[in-house]
Amino acid sequence: MRTARLEAFSDGVLAIIITIMVLELKVPHEPEWAALGPLWPVVLSYVLSFVNVGIYWNNHHHMLYLTREVTGGVLWANLHLLFWLSLVPFTTAWMGENHFATVPTAVYGVVLLCAAMAYYILQRVIIRSQGPDSALAAAVGRDRKGKLSPVLYALAVPAAFVHPGIAGALYAAVAIIWLVPDPRIERRLPPGHEARPAT
Repeated sequence: MRTARLEAFSDGVLAIIITIMVLELKVPHEPEWAALGPLWPVVLSYVLSFVNVGIYWNNHHHMLYLTREVTGGVLWANLHLLFWLSLVPFTTAWMGENHFATVPTAVYGVVLLCAAMAYYILQRVIIRSQGPDSALAAAVGRDRKGKLSPVLYALAVPAAFVHPGIAGALYAAVAIIWLVPDPRIERRLPPGHEARPAT
């Protein structure tokens, strides 16, 4: 099965996720700068989630470029990832509206943790379907960043009950780690890789 349809579907879902998040930004009724003050938790949570969803979109695109074919297992693993990402708008709004209160901040971390694990599962399913000598397997290598992210999220969830700021800092740290497109895959892309190979 070709990867193009899977990528197009995933892109559409991620675009809807971002659209839902931005619709949660309510316009102030007052035309003064002071009216923006109460919105800072909502805006901050939106920016954090926008960056996270953008990172998933970027890495997902790169990963699928090195995927030769899509199996049934890959389809279900991809849906598993999209399920957890589809919960990001809800947890983002809940956390922002409640000014980073403990429980919403912890639940936000649970969703991020599950999304990170789902991405890792998708990656492993693709590698298993293509073999240990595939281009993706070579590009991923030991995948230190992929293994570190769930650990930081797992630490952030209980840390939210100590102080939500600690959890927020850990969420931001993971985003910073992944902010630059993954050079491991970039190095495996051939010159002129804009033209996708036949799959």
